[in-house]
Amino acid sequence: MSSYLLIAQIVVALALIGVIMLQVHGGGLGGIFGQADTVYRTRRGVEKRLFQFTIALVILFVILSVIIVRVGA
Repeated sequence: MSSYLLIAQIVVALALIGVIMLQVHGGGLGGIFGQADTVYRTRRGVEKRLFQFTIALVILFVILSVIIVRVGA
């Protein structure tokens, strides 16, 4: 059973890396041309779902980590 947990943790970790890489980061090159990058904006649509999915994956990763430590894999 512990090998299944380790495989599940690896899959979740890879998915988490992929989701983080898909997220938009900062203002990009807009700051070079005078665009303000400190403007607060809300997440909408796909960006919001991606953010929520990232949080869910982080929670799942932590839960799996605690279970693996408790089981003693």
